[in-house]
Amino acid sequence: MSRPLTKQEMHYLAMNIVGKDLEAKGYQFIAINSQLKKNPQFVCVDKNNVRFFVVVKVVGISQYHIPYDVIWMETIKLHAQKNKAKVLFANVGLGHADNKDLMPCLNEPYLLQYEGLELLDVDQN
Repeated sequence: MSRPLTKQEMHYLAMNIVGKDLEAKGYQFIAINSQLKKNPQFVCVDKNNVRFFVVVKVVGISQYHIPYDVIWMETIKLHAQKNKAKVLFANVGLGHADNKDLMPCLNEPYLLQYEGLELLDVDQN
């Protein structure tokens, strides 16, 4: 029987999902940081060479849109302003395929709640 994913493994899975989405949208990666609680996870540029900081957060499945913590995000916005970058937020909900309230297990199907990349206004405080 397999075991539930650790927080770090869930973070890797979420980053993989978001990374594939970024690649499909034509972003090119400058840097990747896969450590838990280190932000941003991706620094990339679009086809116009605009720099983006991408923050990935993994949570459990929810029946609602998964918001970000506004106060926490302010520090990332300030960092982006200093580096002339824009911020994309990607919230990834994961759950066990048989019960969304349980964490996904290693090498087993899982449920995914991913609404795509959310552009945050770094000029707004």
